[in-house]
Parts: sequence; C-alpha cells; structure tokens
Amino acid sequence: MGTAAAALLVGGAVTGGAYAVDAAEEPTGPIRGPGTTTVTITIEDSRFHPDRIRVYEGTQVRFVVRNTDPIGHELVVGPESVHLRHERGTEEAHPPVPGEVSLGPGQTGATVFAFDAAEPTRIVCHLPRHEDFGMVGLVDVVET
Repeated sequence: MGTAAAALLVGGAVTGGAYAVDAAEEPTGPIRGPGTTTVTITIEDSRFHPDRIRVYEGTQVRFVVRNTDPIGHELVVGPESVHLRHERGTEEAHPPVPGEVSLGPGQTGATVFAFDAAEPTRIVCHLPRHEDFGMVGLVDVVET
C-alpha cells in the first residue's frame, strides 16, 4: 500500500471516531493559560485552522474567528449537551452567548469560553452538513 493510500485509510479511520479530528494536525505551540488568552481561528475551505489547541483548565479563551470563505459558518464550543442541542436545532444565527459565534462570508467575530474541566472539548460548525464535511476541532484541556 502506498503512503498516500495509507494516509487516506488512517484519515478515514480517525474521522469515524468520536471527535472526527485529523490526527495529523497535532496541537501546535505552548499550552495556553491559565488565566485569559486569545486564540485566532481562521475558517478556510470549510475547515478550522488551527483545528486543535491546548489550554490549562481554568483558562478563559477569547476566540477571534475569521471566516475567509464565501459562505456562512459558525463556531460553537462547549460540552456535548451544547452540541446535541445545536445538532437538533434550526438556528441560522446565534445570539452573542459564550462559546457561540455566527459569521457571514468574509466576516470576523469573537466569543469567549471558560474551560473549567480537564476534558477534551469539541469545536463544531453546526450549519447543515458542515460537521459531516469536517468542520470540527478540539480543545485539549490539561490539568494545571
């Protein structure tokens, strides 16, 4: 089996998992926090960049989100209960609440979220079919 075929096979296996995050894109940079920190996420080609970050528990992250795509997107971060609600919902836009921001084409927005527990936390775009397409990310929350 060639390298490209093996990479596709591994990538397919990883996306079938609970978090659907590309294993090749490991978290980069230092573990952020504790305290308050800012993370800039760019949406390009219906993907979050970076799609994985690390923070210490007790860190409040201000997410600055830049949508460079010609279509709308959203960033929703939070516990699985939040994601379940959004998967079943029909909201086209989100009010300014912690952990949620909706963006039109070419827009930049921000939201904040406090990571109080040392557990992985998903980032997802819940617009129709966007999660299926791969608009997911992960925040690895590390004990202090």
